[in-house]
Amino acid sequence: MTMLDRMRRHRGWLKWSLALVVLAFIVFYIPSFLADPVAVGTANPSEVVASIENREVTAGTFQQRYLSQVQAYQTAYGGGITDTLLRQLGIDQQILQQLIDEEVAVLEAERQGITVSDDELAKAIFAIPGLQENGQFIGEARYEQLLRAQAPPMTKAGFEAGLRRNLMIEKLRAALTGWMAASDMEVEREYRLRNEKVRLQVVTLTPDAFRDQVTVSDTDVAGYFETRKAEYRVGEQRKIRYLLLDRDQARTSQVVAPAEVEQYYNQNIQLYQTPEQVRASHILLQTGQGQDEAAVRARAEELLARVRAGEDFAELARQFSEDEGSKANGGDLDYFSRGRMVPEFESVAFALEPGATSDVVQSQFGFHIIRSVDRRPAVTQTLDDVRAQIEDQLAWQRVDQQLADRARDIATRVTSPAALQTVATELGLTVQESEFFPIEGPVPGLGVAPQVSGTAFRLEEGAVSEALPSPRGQLFMTVSETRDPYVPELDEVRDRVREDLIRSRALELSRERAGAVASTLRTAGDFEAAARTAGLEARDTGLITRESPLPDIGVSPEVDAAAFSLATGAVSEPIATPDGTLIVKVMERDEVTPEEFSAARDRFREELLNERRSQFFTAYMAKVKQGLQIQINTDVVQRATGII
Repeated sequence: MTMLDRMRRHRGWLKWSLALVVLAFIVFYIPSFLADPVAVGTANPSEVVASIENREVTAGTFQQRYLSQVQAYQTAYGGGITDTLLRQLGIDQQILQQLIDEEVAVLEAERQGITVSDDELAKAIFAIPGLQENGQFIGEARYEQLLRAQAPPMTKAGFEAGLRRNLMIEKLRAALTGWMAASDMEVEREYRLRNEKVRLQVVTLTPDAFRDQVTVSDTDVAGYFETRKAEYRVGEQRKIRYLLLDRDQARTSQVVAPAEVEQYYNQNIQLYQTPEQVRASHILLQTGQGQDEAAVRARAEELLARVRAGEDFAELARQFSEDEGSKANGGDLDYFSRGRMVPEFESVAFALEPGATSDVVQSQFGFHIIRSVDRRPAVTQTLDDVRAQIEDQLAWQRVDQQLADRARDIATRVTSPAALQTVATELGLTVQESEFFPIEGPVPGLGVAPQVSGTAFRLEEGAVSEALPSPRGQLFMTVSETRDPYVPELDEVRDRVREDLIRSRALELSRERAGAVASTLRTAGDFEAAARTAGLEARDTGLITRESPLPDIGVSPEVDAAAFSLATGAVSEPIATPDGTLIVKVMERDEVTPEEFSAARDRFREELLNERRSQFFTAYMAKVKQGLQIQINTDVVQRATGII
């Protein structure tokens, strides 16, 4: 499994673990705390990455947030975080949009007259668990010491300014969504929809299994196309002429001295250190929202007794844990280092030997049962281990700085398509021309470049763009030709039409085959054996909720509708989906009991309301955002991260 796969797989855990440590230290996970600017790329901290009306987001603010996120990934995954991986994850764009959204929210809060008093700020600070000891504030000196100890360090003024902003945003959110409510009937209906479970045996007949039985002639393809021409309509397309500052070409001339590599390594040694890590699983029973803590602890003690009696920990976590980020993986939190979890959880997890299970542990989130899985010692990569990586990184930073400087010079000179050619000739470069491309597709010769394709469809005739990023480097472009929407001739899309026809007929064969075996499977005493006799495979899903992915077809509303309406032991009619035909037998139903719902009602009501409030707030702010002037300086963003 690649590093990117691991990060995507455990994205839910990352959110959960980061929230634990942040909530132990601050009030809200909207970290806009402004410490002294941190040098990440080559941008000056005072440069502007984005402006929102009269507000500016500086490179220093952006770099601070960016570095915090990179270090979080670095801590979680060690030294394998590369520029390529960060580019694939799109961290820079996520953070940029987050900062813009926060500025928009603050502007709207100010427009509505929302403020945060010094008293409200002080109460929020005193309420932070990480700043308390025996229920009392730890004092100014230790407070500032803790801020300086963060990575990267925080100043008191920066932290409190950021916290005040976030309190303002939360007050805005409350003002906009505080009216929302959910009736008992709504809460119960939604809880049952999300928590009812069935265990199915599933027979899946996919079109791929029948492709070999399909033969289509040219006449068939022509007839299929004739009745579906509108489906193959081609939208507007454009060609561009562009002057490219090629990164790969510029890289070939870069030489980084060994002393530079050694200096960077020594100054950034923390990037190559992986602290001691443990891998743990847990079962979490949440508290709060009016729940009886003693009753929740008693449930946790019962589960602990079952674990110690030999029941499978992972299966119990899947059934009973209330941590949505890890329960599907049997409670697995993967590897984490110190500082990733709240202290109560962390101290126990690091004290356990691999294979051992803790007593019931209480934190601000509820009661945990922790199982230690593995332990890794602290490791520091040597200079020789990372020399090539650092050399490459420094060379690319130098390339990006040089190309950014060149782009700024070119931007003042390319005022027309003719000037584009003149400047290219002077620089010994070539103006290239793409083939036609649609707004949503890759740009021929450049690859997936959304800012290039988006600008191409906004640019006025005779205009030249600003410097735009692409996978190959920054470029300036002009639109050279526009092709209006049209319905293509068959020859242009023949292969696609043939493939669509084959799949359509294979899908129909899958449905016919399902219909032929359905009655046998419905009356069979042994569904699995009957499927095997018919040359098919029945696979067991285990207990699943609605919207759970199924073998071969993924999430299927059609299967959900059928499966959750059947009684235990019943077999469905063939269920047609866009990706195949299924027949399912309900092996087991796990209904929500009145007692279960009663215990979860208050907590779930708050979760449901939070979801609805978040959706409403997001939609509201998107509308606010549409009415604001927002300018993003792409070249500054690139230089702020050192990534293009």
